[in-house]
Amino acid sequence: MTVTADLAISLDGFIAGTSVTVDNPGGDGAEPLFEWIHNLASWRERQGMAGGEDNRDSEVMREWFDATGAVVMGRTMYDTGEEFWGDNPPFRTPVFVLTHRPRPTLVKEGGTTFTFVTDGIHSALDRARAAAGDRNVDIAGGASTVRQYLAQGLVDELQLHVVPALLGAGLRLFEGLGRRDLEPLRVVDTPLATHLKYRFVGG
Repeated sequence: MTVTADLAISLDGFIAGTSVTVDNPGGDGAEPLFEWIHNLASWRERQGMAGGEDNRDSEVMREWFDATGAVVMGRTMYDTGEEFWGDNPPFRTPVFVLTHRPRPTLVKEGGTTFTFVTDGIHSALDRARAAAGDRNVDIAGGASTVRQYLAQGLVDELQLHVVPALLGAGLRLFEGLGRRDLEPLRVVDTPLATHLKYRFVGG
């Protein structure tokens, strides 16, 4: 079982734009980070839609879906996605939401459950590992949540989908993390994005 983080990122290191709100989950100016995904066959399938492009980008996304057995996310990511995901969210696995606001577990269609964890990142990760079995745990976001796990050395592999855009401002993924050494595992280059997979090495 591997702990992963899988994120779209701009060339200048942003994973969201400015002014992220419930009504504006990607932030201002962040459309290039996400619009390339929306017509991929694997993504559309997870949203309950047919069709889409069945290309190398779609294969990369499908690999992530198939390998992930549980997800950890922050409360802001949950709040910004709750209405959009609806009754049949795309995760189809247990999701553990870091929060200071307790809430009963929500059972959704398609195998997704949202469990709200109030006792910190280690507890959420332990519960996700137990739920994932031999599949991976993915630290989904947002930026603050991923940075907390990166800072504690709790992420084993990082996959970045680098899109050809400069946002200029927004939420940076690697702000304040200091030096970390990574081993490159794979590069997949397509017209839509460059998909980079790394393994963290050392402590």
